[in-house]
Amino acid sequence: MITKEYFEKEVAYIIENAIREDVGDGDHSSLACIPENARGRAKLLVKDRGVIAGVNFAKRVFDYVDKKLRVEVKIEDGTPVSYGDVVLYVEGPSQSILKAERTLLNSMQRMSAIATKTRGFVELLKGTDTKILDTRKTTPGIRVLEKWAVQIGGGKNHRFALYDMIMLKDNHIDFAGGITKAINMTKDYLNETGKDLQIMVEARDLVEVEEILQSDGIYRILLDNFDYEDTRKAVELIGDKCLTESSGNINETTVRHYAECGVDYISCGALTHSVHNMDLSLKAVK
Repeated sequence: MITKEYFEKEVAYIIENAIREDVGDGDHSSLACIPENARGRAKLLVKDRGVIAGVNFAKRVFDYVDKKLRVEVKIEDGTPVSYGDVVLYVEGPSQSILKAERTLLNSMQRMSAIATKTRGFVELLKGTDTKILDTRKTTPGIRVLEKWAVQIGGGKNHRFALYDMIMLKDNHIDFAGGITKAINMTKDYLNETGKDLQIMVEARDLVEVEEILQSDGIYRILLDNFDYEDTRKAVELIGDKCLTESSGNINETTVRHYAECGVDYISCGALTHSVHNMDLSLKAVK
């Protein structure tokens, strides 16, 4: 998984790039009609229901835009919210508040949607030992925000990217010439490079599960698009040899059934790629 230092650098880069993209050579609307020394106050207003996420990110955005901005947080990340709730107040130079507005709203609306969807899955898994995971099916350029939102919603992060875990999926296996060959080549690669990475292997059926189990050192087996019966059989076959994960055909209707099959993890791309943004707005306080 990524380090705290790397996380902080990614967040800083996202903010810098977002402000560059949105502001360019200046917020000419504000520069045209708001005096440079004007001060104002605004509130972040919820116009929806769900789980709020991105409050700490918003504080970073305001600090990047203008260190003279002061933020008063009323509702913390991970808290259920409803229409009319005020998440935070920000006070300081009016031009700076408006300069930060769109970046923080766009980000928080998406993060809150992801946290809300994740919380729904977490609730559905209550009473089981199964954890819900995100995937790499994220929006290019803001992955760290979307995975942060999954954590806020109570989910767990899968690998962050291609570099922090070995994950041998169907295409890797087919291109390599088979499961055992792919695993052996992977072990050779790790020995040659000195990299310490966990190995996860995808199985498409019970026969492939049995083949994977012939190799030592596998961290997790991904049961891709298995039905409930075969998932239960796979979990029994695997036992305590390695961890198990279900993926494919995962939604609010099926997730509990897969958890009851005994898998350790369930991954769901929909946590990040199929959400409806929470409606938030930043309104001036007169």
